[in-house]
Amino acid sequence: MGDHDAIPELALDWHQSGKKAALATVVETWGSAPRPVGSQLAISGEAGMAGSVSGGCVEGAVIAEALEALEDGKPRLLEFGVSDEDAFAVGLACGGRIRVLVEPVGAALPVALLADLVAARAQRTAIAYVVDVVRWQRRLAGPDDPDLGAVIAERMRSDKSGFEGETFVGIHNPPLRMAIVGAVHIAQPLVQMARLAGFAPTLIDPRPAFGAAERFPGETILDDWPDAALAAHGLDARTAVVTLTHDPKLDDPAILAALDSDMFYLGCLGSTRTHAKRVARLESAGVPADRIARIHAPVGLNIGAKSPAEIAVSILAEVIQRLRQG
Repeated sequence: MGDHDAIPELALDWHQSGKKAALATVVETWGSAPRPVGSQLAISGEAGMAGSVSGGCVEGAVIAEALEALEDGKPRLLEFGVSDEDAFAVGLACGGRIRVLVEPVGAALPVALLADLVAARAQRTAIAYVVDVVRWQRRLAGPDDPDLGAVIAERMRSDKSGFEGETFVGIHNPPLRMAIVGAVHIAQPLVQMARLAGFAPTLIDPRPAFGAAERFPGETILDDWPDAALAAHGLDARTAVVTLTHDPKLDDPAILAALDSDMFYLGCLGSTRTHAKRVARLESAGVPADRIARIHAPVGLNIGAKSPAEIAVSILAEVIQRLRQG
């Protein structure tokens, strides 16, 4: 988690260190908006700030309101508009409006609730921060919530915070990750594309010649056997796994580990004939048919890709399709 994404964590740290803190959250947008719903800005009692709610065009006003909120202890729902004439100056094609919720930590946003949110994020647990902006009632909730469970589950799948009536549902999903087994030529463009799409990529390859740092400068590379590396890496509902080695001795342990997890995507390189042999091996190992059916193979959308970069595009497109469309 980068510093820009650790806004609740920073707000809690500021409050606990005696600096005071307020959290500002984009709760609604109309027209052209520089930051999506759910974006957050932390403001300290010393006027320090981290994060963003508008890319700079309304931060000054939000900070001023936040400092006042730290004095009177009351939350605020603010609305800002950017005219078409002023939009270009702040990087927008046209004007728009945003609503921003400002909550002083402790006085309005309970410290215990914020601490629980931070703990859930640290444990990579998807959670929703739910606040009724009329009654100012707050809670954390998940897909099993008796009132909003189905709505929260859908919002988590689509990574989309927003209003349900008078209640704002702020989605806090764990960061996306991609575990790539096989530091081959396709992996070189794939790690770059995955990062641009918001995934934290990790390469797994026990072969020193393939997983050399010189071939993947600056990348996280695990040189353990794939099943052990994936166990150390962790597999959950925000993790995609892609196997690229073409070697059953390396791919199969990774596939078995992935199929025994909650990962949302597993794609395996190889032709239709190669996959048929893979399926036969998995069936012989006792893997149920419904689990085998989770494998996307041949990996990637069928776009006629030829080069390593084109194949990487097809893989990433299929990963995103599975993430967003289920």
